[in-house]
Amino acid sequence: MQTRDLTRGGLRSSVIGLGCWQFGGDWGDVSDEQAMATLHAAADAGVSFFDTADVYGDGRSERLVGRFLAERPDEGLVVATKCGRRVPQEPANYTPAALREWTERSRENLGLSTVPLTQLHCPPDGVFGDDRVFDALDQLVADGLIGAYGVSVETVDQGLRAIQRPNVSTVQVIFNAFRLKPLDRLLPACESAGVGVIVRVPLASGLLSGKYDENTTFAPTDHRSYNRHGEAFDVGETFAGVPFDVGLSAVRRLQKAVPSGWTLPEVALRWCADAPGVSTVIPGARNAGQAAANAAVGDRPALDEAVVSEIVSVYRDQVAQYVHGRW
Repeated sequence: MQTRDLTRGGLRSSVIGLGCWQFGGDWGDVSDEQAMATLHAAADAGVSFFDTADVYGDGRSERLVGRFLAERPDEGLVVATKCGRRVPQEPANYTPAALREWTERSRENLGLSTVPLTQLHCPPDGVFGDDRVFDALDQLVADGLIGAYGVSVETVDQGLRAIQRPNVSTVQVIFNAFRLKPLDRLLPACESAGVGVIVRVPLASGLLSGKYDENTTFAPTDHRSYNRHGEAFDVGETFAGVPFDVGLSAVRRLQKAVPSGWTLPEVALRWCADAPGVSTVIPGARNAGQAAANAAVGDRPALDEAVVSEIVSVYRDQVAQYVHGRW
């Protein structure tokens, strides 16, 4: 497994990490046993970076990750969590007291005295200009409650604003074969500033697995059922904001460009990992087999230029009109 620098403070990450939203329940039911097997399979395959959030299952994901960390205490595993979505999304609710309260709750859930990386969880626009918020995060670092902090963002412009803050260590952003906009400005700016980039939704909520068709259905508790039009949160988090039928058509074209010996999800993950400035890519996994297969991409070679060119062409021809101007 390849590793890369994640933060200015010296944290390193496996190039393929594990996103842990699915352990919170918004991807259908995942039992405790299934979640633990998935976490251990990822670590066995070389994954060292695990991303969660305090609202995933109201802390269930954090608690499962904490249990997992306790079972592998000496392996240098890095966990990142996120905070800010436990209150109505008004900038005034991001107070120093609230940030400390959220951090203390995550520390307890994770069983850690210091959380290696805390991220603001797609905060409203007004937060990015609020000195109080970033002063409070600096104080949490000074107090030893967190090791570093970053920002998870919905839009490229938010990411560019975030890295103007001198102590922001990471930016987490949706980036995949259906969301190329970060390539234009955000990834180069992060690389220049020495800010780590955490890529989420790299398989477009499973669209880029190539396993779905027009007859695929999802559980009512799965956000791919209840958030297709942004009913619960930003629609960009579900299928990367691409209409399902458009995504299926684009995937069928991409399948034709998959090289011998590769699968489409392997191509999609490797393409993200190869982008300049990317520190780690965090696909989710619901079982041990998926976790191991994703992790294996961390040791695959770079893609041929012809494959990269076709990804760009498919995006330009079929997808960009739906997403490029929005995020």
